[in-house]
Amino acid sequence: MSFTRRQVLAGLAGLGVVGLGAGGVRYWLGRPENVATHDYELIAAPVDMELVPGHVTPAWGYGGQAPGLELRCRQGERLRVRFINKLEQQSTIHWHGIRLPLEMDGVPYVSQAPVLPGEYFDYDFICHDAGSFWYHPHTTSAEQLGRGLVGPLIVEEREPTGFRHERTLSLKTWHIDEQGAFTPFMVPRQAAREGTRGRLTTINGTPNPTLELPAGQVVRLRLINLDNTVTYRLNLPGGEARIYALDGNPVQPRPLGKEYWLGPGMRIDLALRVPAAGETLSLRNGPLRLATLEGVASTEAAGDWPPALPANPIAEPDLARAETLRFNFEWAAALASPADEAAGRYKYWQINGQAWDINDKTCADRPIATLKKDGHYIFVLRNMAQYQHPIHLHGMTFKVLGSDRRKIVPYFTDTYLLGKNETARIAFVADNPGVWMFHCHVIDHMETGLMAAIEVV
Repeated sequence: MSFTRRQVLAGLAGLGVVGLGAGGVRYWLGRPENVATHDYELIAAPVDMELVPGHVTPAWGYGGQAPGLELRCRQGERLRVRFINKLEQQSTIHWHGIRLPLEMDGVPYVSQAPVLPGEYFDYDFICHDAGSFWYHPHTTSAEQLGRGLVGPLIVEEREPTGFRHERTLSLKTWHIDEQGAFTPFMVPRQAAREGTRGRLTTINGTPNPTLELPAGQVVRLRLINLDNTVTYRLNLPGGEARIYALDGNPVQPRPLGKEYWLGPGMRIDLALRVPAAGETLSLRNGPLRLATLEGVASTEAAGDWPPALPANPIAEPDLARAETLRFNFEWAAALASPADEAAGRYKYWQINGQAWDINDKTCADRPIATLKKDGHYIFVLRNMAQYQHPIHLHGMTFKVLGSDRRKIVPYFTDTYLLGKNETARIAFVADNPGVWMFHCHVIDHMETGLMAAIEVV
């Protein structure tokens, strides 16, 4: 099932909306007929949390929790998720890092109609790649992600990997005060800089937890940055850890080293040799403790390092015949007018001189680049600012080739942390037709201009 953007908008124009109460569903794409191997019902609704002891935070969650329910599927299988919206505002779900058809990508007015309060939508797609991924809305993103509408999606490898134990660690920093009440998710003067940081960091919704792991075993830790703004400088002092995958894609195993910078939207799979029973390690963000990892007694024989994970089936770009395109990520050098401020419109950032208007439903009609299907491309990404930008491309996976600021061992990813004043080169095969978002995953930056559409035809 494939649709052009014009067909999507035509469908929206003639749509008759039917709510759940009438026993209907708001499908303009048509319901997929394939039977899913894995079925989930994912309900977005308010959920009270006690992030600060003795105080209630009015979060929003999936499946009654925030971060949301962990979804799992096996590589090559079909995943079908019924999304039910019990919020008081429209929403969607974007499947971050998953290569899927445009109509399942969850971007309102580009790939689907927004799911209105009381309605539902069935997402149905094949998970081609194994790895650690995640899901979140692409509507009113600062607030919806900020309130907790984020969750992990784990696609298991086709065959056993050698890891007998694993844990998923979802990292999020909450915009709350000392009483657990939400503070602004976007402060304009911060949006024009690094982005609006939260105050309280959690792992799987708990501040500074103690995680019990089987002593002597090699455990797979899937760390997922679900945050709006924060880049975590991950380190494990005294721990023996190796990197096995970056952003869902396997790499040749190597030591974690001093620290790894995990930007918003990014993921890292570590293999950790758990210390002896009763001994602990500190998982840190720079000098700050995120969690305590404690070895507990295990009857299993000590584990060994598994072999490298199998590569995902991603087309290798041919650099010799690739076309090169250049993209400058820069400050717009303009402050919002009083009228724009009153309407909540801010354009602080731009790509190649074009600032995305988050309130303009027609922005995707003007793609910043049009690529030929199955064409080979090199993108030169230049950060012209002193703030970091985790650059994310929907619908496709790219290969990081090099940087003028750091040594790069080429690897595949969907999100690259572009450092201040850095220029990096990425390459990919444009093998997925559609109109795909290309943006910074600091949500403040995305919503104030740092997003564009890439069309593949």
